[in-house]
Amino acid sequence: MHEKTYYFSGLATADRVLEAAAEILAERSTTQSDALCNTKATKAFVACKLHGYEREVFAVLLLDNQHRLIEFKELFLGTIDAASVYPREVVKAVLAVNAAAVIFTHNHPSGEPEPSQADKNITTRLKDALGLIDVRVLDHIVVGDTCVSFAERGYL
Repeated sequence: MHEKTYYFSGLATADRVLEAAAEILAERSTTQSDALCNTKATKAFVACKLHGYEREVFAVLLLDNQHRLIEFKELFLGTIDAASVYPREVVKAVLAVNAAAVIFTHNHPSGEPEPSQADKNITTRLKDALGLIDVRVLDHIVVGDTCVSFAERGYL
């Protein structure tokens, strides 16, 4: 969907390795029902998927009622320090695959994974919107040099 830009040609190989790792983690999540209920595995998966972007990318992991991955979907591409997120589009993506639960994720290109107040506000808006259609928000993970989980921090 979005092109990743790198400054060193050697990173193209690293990109392929990380993409392959993300695919392996996704494969495991469809065969092991707890693969994306484990925050460590989920962080590894989203870090592999969202590494290398120069701009913020907001994505959603669409999950079935056993919390197995249906689809990883990049929904919004932003600027170097922000991405506009529209609850209506998130609800449409959830309904399109009949997801029962979701995990949100986005990257911070600066490398600083600490959630901003805007991150917390949009998570609350999305949780409220999805609550109206009985879809659970399990987590929101911010990817930077490390990953920060809203669930682990008690923000959800």
